[in-house]
Amino acid sequence: MGHATRCVPIIKALLIKNNTIILGCTSLTEKILNDEFSQLEKIYLPEYNVAYSNILPLWFKLLLQFPHINSVIKAENKLVQKLVNSRKIDVVISDNRFGMYNSKVQSIIISHQLNLKTPFLNGLLREMNAKLMSKFGEVWVPDFEDKSKKLAGELSENKFGFNCKYIGLISRLEKVNSEIKYDYLFLLSGPEPSQTYLLNAIISKIKSISNKKFVIVSSSNSKTETNSNITLAILPNAKQLAELISQAKTIVCRSGYSTLMDMYLLEKEKLILIPTKGQTEQEYLAEFWKEKFSAVILKETEINQYQF
Repeated sequence: MGHATRCVPIIKALLIKNNTIILGCTSLTEKILNDEFSQLEKIYLPEYNVAYSNILPLWFKLLLQFPHINSVIKAENKLVQKLVNSRKIDVVISDNRFGMYNSKVQSIIISHQLNLKTPFLNGLLREMNAKLMSKFGEVWVPDFEDKSKKLAGELSENKFGFNCKYIGLISRLEKVNSEIKYDYLFLLSGPEPSQTYLLNAIISKIKSISNKKFVIVSSSNSKTETNSNITLAILPNAKQLAELISQAKTIVCRSGYSTLMDMYLLEKEKLILIPTKGQTEQEYLAEFWKEKFSAVILKETEINQYQF
């Protein structure tokens, strides 16, 4: 979802320059792209359908599913080749989909992960990642090139000699001024079943806290009972989401990079980060933001003990 939302300002910038755009979407990103760009033509991309687990770490699950992921990369590359030939496309812009390139046209990949962080086989996996990214003519990095200003830390350092353009921070959310209405906003993102698991753990904890007001933003359709001091917002649009964030004293969220860019641009300084267990990128970013911006790190297993 984060990869789709951070493409919104890029798509808008291209439309201002009168470009004709075809959007590639999946069942997960379809609603966001339809809400933002109902007028644009859309095609459906092969879906990775990666299975997640609350027990096994994400890196291990991805390793087990690598043959399937590789087959999807090949399938999307065939689709791009067909579209380039039939629709006379000039430029392909991909956000972290490694098969969305074609040697006949300008091919660009958007990524902040130039250097992977993995617990095992780090050197090998970095080389594999570099090989996949080298198939693109340009790498657009949503971060600052200046090391002292980076929000992604070592992840966005260009150590492999890519043809990089640091495009700064991107977000579909615009800052709004609003009075504080909530003590905490819980911004839940990421795949299932981990999102619903986190949603239930949070509601179980805060239902008994009657002297504070909470708002929970989620895409989960889980039927969960809440109290009068808890507002549940399911998939709000960009304007609604920005307003809710502005109305909260403290933001509790995953440490996904797109979410962190949103928080930085909306000038939210009180952050409690819950990295997805086993997702080493989020674990690294949480530690980096703790050191750089004094964010608080909260493990999922610690939610019940935390004093909100």
